[in-house]
Amino acid sequence: MRDEVDRALADRLDCKSGCPPRLAEAMQYAVLAPGKRLRPLLALLAAKACGGDIHQSMPAACAVEFIHAYSLVHDDLPAMDDDDLRRGQPTCHKQFDEATAILVGDALQARAFEVLATELAPANLAARACAALARAAGATMLVGGQADDLAGTAAGDQRDRLESIHHRKTAAMILVSIELGALTAGANDEQMDALHAYGERFGLVFQITDDLLDAQGDQQQVGKRVGKDANRGKLTYPTIVGVDESRRLVEQLVEEAQAALAPFGESAEPLRLLARMLVDRNR
Repeated sequence: MRDEVDRALADRLDCKSGCPPRLAEAMQYAVLAPGKRLRPLLALLAAKACGGDIHQSMPAACAVEFIHAYSLVHDDLPAMDDDDLRRGQPTCHKQFDEATAILVGDALQARAFEVLATELAPANLAARACAALARAAGATMLVGGQADDLAGTAAGDQRDRLESIHHRKTAAMILVSIELGALTAGANDEQMDALHAYGERFGLVFQITDDLLDAQGDQQQVGKRVGKDANRGKLTYPTIVGVDESRRLVEQLVEEAQAALAPFGESAEPLRLLARMLVDRNR
């Protein structure tokens, strides 16, 4: 399924005509770099769990990956997290230049909504999908979470603040991936509620394991710099609750995520397996 996602992403990059060659190359570099394709897979598997056709859900899957890729390109910029390695290769602004990287993010964000608006039907489905993705990627969720993350520590309960950042910066895009897949499959309210419960826990598991990788992972395996969060004094689960408690939380949340999928029976087995795979991931 990942290969199918990669082909769909390449087809929808829309860099064949009219796009300046350097910008087109940089967009392809950012989107098609080796990666898990976790968010598009969640969209497709959520659609499948609801009895949908993954081909009908592919535009939604591509749209969320375009937004995710844009967010990584911008997060890596010197004014943001200032990273020089992503997915095992130089970050976009290192491979090209800072201005090109900014434009790549701008172009990918616009392309995401164009894909939803032109490839989903009927029109009310396209509108709902655009609204959901805009909300998840906007100032109160993804962008707001990044703003608070950059602001560093502040007065108040550190764990509450950390969970607030992660809920917006990481979990929001995971949740909307699942939501868009379910929408394209015509999910009912019960299915949406179950998938939302799964997605909330999945998103937290993803972030805690990401924090653990930054604290204990191998840079070559992880594909990006490790130890940077601690060096910058950022809030992470290992620094607040410890490594052992972080791992215990991961196990508990995976069990809860899998249990949330009970209404789907066997059709949600790939989603259950995907949650379990997060525990042992090395990148």
